[in-house]
Amino acid sequence: RRVLLLGEGNFSFAASLCGATGTHVVATCYESEEEVSGLERAVESIQRLRERGAEIVFSVDCTKLKDYFLPEKREFDCIYFNFPHCGKKAGVVKNRELLAHFFHSSAEVLAEEGEIHVALCNGQGGTPADQPRREWHNSWQIVAVAAGAGFILSNVHPFKAETIDGYKCTGYRSQDKSFRVEGALNHIFTRSMPLPYFKPMICEIALESQKVSFQVPQVLVDKINRGFLELNSNHPVRIIKEKLTAELSQAFPLQNIDCCHSLLHQGHLSEICHSNLFWISLSPEETPSTEEMSHGLANTVLFSHVDRCRDPDKNGWVDAQEGCCISKQYYLRPSLLPCAQAIIQRGAFLPGTLLVLSGPVFRKCLIAPHSMPVFHEMIFVCAVNRGTENSCIQTLVNSIKTNIYSLHQIVSGFKLSISLQEATSFDTAELNDFAAFESQLSKIEYFIHMEIDTSGSCEKGSCVGVIRKAHDELVSSEVVVVFASLNLDLLAMLICGIADWRMLWTSDRRFLHQFPRGELKLFKSFSLYPPSYEHDVSFWIPNGEQFDELAFHTIARWVSGEMVVSIQLMDSFQHPQTGQKSLCYRLTFQSCDKALTRQEVAEMQQLFRKEINQCLRVTLR
Repeated sequence: RRVLLLGEGNFSFAASLCGATGTHVVATCYESEEEVSGLERAVESIQRLRERGAEIVFSVDCTKLKDYFLPEKREFDCIYFNFPHCGKKAGVVKNRELLAHFFHSSAEVLAEEGEIHVALCNGQGGTPADQPRREWHNSWQIVAVAAGAGFILSNVHPFKAETIDGYKCTGYRSQDKSFRVEGALNHIFTRSMPLPYFKPMICEIALESQKVSFQVPQVLVDKINRGFLELNSNHPVRIIKEKLTAELSQAFPLQNIDCCHSLLHQGHLSEICHSNLFWISLSPEETPSTEEMSHGLANTVLFSHVDRCRDPDKNGWVDAQEGCCISKQYYLRPSLLPCAQAIIQRGAFLPGTLLVLSGPVFRKCLIAPHSMPVFHEMIFVCAVNRGTENSCIQTLVNSIKTNIYSLHQIVSGFKLSISLQEATSFDTAELNDFAAFESQLSKIEYFIHMEIDTSGSCEKGSCVGVIRKAHDELVSSEVVVVFASLNLDLLAMLICGIADWRMLWTSDRRFLHQFPRGELKLFKSFSLYPPSYEHDVSFWIPNGEQFDELAFHTIARWVSGEMVVSIQLMDSFQHPQTGQKSLCYRLTFQSCDKALTRQEVAEMQQLFRKEINQCLRVTLR
């Protein structure tokens, strides 16, 4: 390993590292050799380094690192910078600037999977790891500064100077004096994947015995055909699916329905709010060419579903602006329940056999921590003789609970509580988006509810599954069909301690590396304390029109690439003379896995303003 040390002062830290097996040390300082030689312990440390084969370079400016090393010697595996400081009485702004230039310079000499270690005095970093924590404006804002050069904070731990043999901190206000190192922290940064730019995407599928192509809604471009449930996948969603299937096969004869369930549905969903669906038009005139898409000329198609509403007097969908009927309207499947019901209607089942279906489903939803526009659903279907359905439900739920308990105990020592709650006794105000949408599909008998007790404090639980019985028209009078639906993504989050649903969809390899060979483990985030940025937007709503908040959230999702984590209504105002209504919303931007800068967020906000003006016809203020 090639290790670069910056701002060494008396070189005592470098001397303590030198000699480690397999490590080549390059130690540098900002001062000249003559200036350093007068510092306590410097001469003996330099002698020790040279005896052990280390390189020593004087007068190195940490903001211009590539100038000091030949191209073939620029890839360092680790860069250390302990207690950086501009010198004398420089304030926080100047020290932030120093760090910003340092990170940009380090990016040019760091190996692709290398690390940057920056030790700061307690409070300087401005992260929750500092105790006590300084006010943000009075800190060095190290995570936000590092993001500007494409780095994320992947670890932070105490800097224990007393455990480093021979180390003596120096350089306080450019003097041979020590910084206050009590409570100091070592911040470890790694490279972030760049923010993605998703081009419009055409998806080709088999539909009604022929191949058709459709344009994927922009908000879903990075989530179509990810293959999380395929045989060679080690994604936690698939691991949980396989474990549940194996457990249930002990209680039921089991049959996996592996046939491809169509991504597109067409039909009547009387109980569902149609604005929750991702509508797809297959009309030839509505489908842009690949050339048009590559030039970004397909924006009106991307959000064509936003401006459409159902006309009950016509066999089709009406464009709200043009009033024209649109042919061949389909929607991305919001549930696998219709697929399961179709199997039952065809009579393609054996009584007592448990059928298993799984796959991604798509639903528009408001932005919230556990609200997912796409997730992996797992449905169990069992036909039993009338009068035995309650026993079937109990056996099914007990098997699911036993397996989830077992998985959770392997992964975490926190206390887990799983309960089966009757739908009639469940407070609808407590329903998460998953349960609320399931309630629209058909009548629910029970909710499967999970709560995790962490450090003696019980987190708010989540509904992770529902139990239904078949409608009478689907089955004969002697048979009752039981349906159980599980949200595999929510289960993975709760079992593995994944706080943000977006992490399940990251393309960063560090996520899947934590689940080798199909093993579930407690997830450890590789991006700690990511910076967040707030922007407000105010606008007038056209008189006589109802504001489509769901479309507002959906636009925020796609223009930001899912970087918006919160949208709050801050103010509502109605003009006393015109009666026109004005709304003010606050958007909070934050990434869970990538470096995100203030400039990038500002560009997202500008694009968002443009899109809501065009798509929702609001007048910006």
